[in-house]
Amino acid sequence: MNYEPGTIGNDGRYALPDSDARAPRRGLWIAVAVVVIVIAALLGFWVFGKKTADAPADAKAAAKQIPSVTVAVPGRQLVDRTISATGSIAAKVDMPVGVAGEGGRVTAVLVQPGQWVRSGQVLATIDRSVQVETQASQAAQIAVAQSDARLAQAELDRAKQLVDRGFISKADVDRRTATRDAALARVKVAQAQLDEIRARNGRLLIRAPAAGLVLTRSVEPGQIVSAGSGVLFRLAAGGELELRAALSDADMAQIRVGIPVTVTPVGDTRTFAGHVWQVAPVIDPQTRQGTVRIALPFDPALRPGGFAAATLTSGVSQSPLLPQSAVQTDGKGNFVYIINAKREVVQRPVKIGQVSDAGVAITEGLAGNEQVVVSAGAFLSPGQKVVPVRQKRAS
Repeated sequence: MNYEPGTIGNDGRYALPDSDARAPRRGLWIAVAVVVIVIAALLGFWVFGKKTADAPADAKAAAKQIPSVTVAVPGRQLVDRTISATGSIAAKVDMPVGVAGEGGRVTAVLVQPGQWVRSGQVLATIDRSVQVETQASQAAQIAVAQSDARLAQAELDRAKQLVDRGFISKADVDRRTATRDAALARVKVAQAQLDEIRARNGRLLIRAPAAGLVLTRSVEPGQIVSAGSGVLFRLAAGGELELRAALSDADMAQIRVGIPVTVTPVGDTRTFAGHVWQVAPVIDPQTRQGTVRIALPFDPALRPGGFAAATLTSGVSQSPLLPQSAVQTDGKGNFVYIINAKREVVQRPVKIGQVSDAGVAITEGLAGNEQVVVSAGAFLSPGQKVVPVRQKRAS
């Protein structure tokens, strides 16, 4: 037990504490305790009351932090199914022209590259002074043979008159007939030889085998040429050109003769309309490519040997069409972001087809009824909450 200390009186005895002295001290402690409780209650009310009041404001701020993204439902549209290719321009029918005869020294070259020529037109001439003399000699031989034939015919006519009178025998007439026939045969041989010489001399003129455009010339006056000299001129028959484009075996399966093609030469902004006129029947086993030959009309901007790009329209298909900003690319390929029912971002792999000014055709990955993010896709991540905003269609 605890005892409060007393006091010693005048008579030497202990005296107990006075209860009236303890009362003011106890009241003071009670007052202090009440003040502390009131202050604690006020502090608690202020703290918890503020949190309760701020909760709606925090919720509103969190809602404001969810980004808004523009989405579109692409549907399915008719899109031209096109194939892009590159290749070289060449003559549709390339005609090499060389020496057809025995050759000789070139005396004149009469055409230049870029000129149009007619069929049979002389492109170059070769010296034929010796051949001309040979031709004249053979013509003289014909004259000699013809004279012998006339003489033999005259002798035969006289012999026929004399045999009736009995001056010569029938055998003499037969000999003169044979002599006449031999003379006529020599005339024909001489004439054939002259025709041969004339034909050879004619082949000394280098002529165009058909009408067309002169592409190259590799001969000069004074040059000695022969049958082994190679190509002296190259002509494009009719001036018709073509683009020889290489396509993969998968693309070759979609190409048919007659489909339209748009060709753009390198370094030129103009396009030229053509069509497929031949599809290679084989695929190169090394490159896995085939050749498509595209007919083109003549134009000075289309130069054989030049490089050009081609767009082949192989039909139409129904596909979702998206703006280019909607299609993203990573290490695995192309993809788009779509918004699911929970307003979450979902990454969807896709395969793209034709890319044009109208947009990008999606061949695989989309049905067309999805909400596709058309912009700001680079700033999103899968699973992120967003507020989709429907894109307004252009009127």
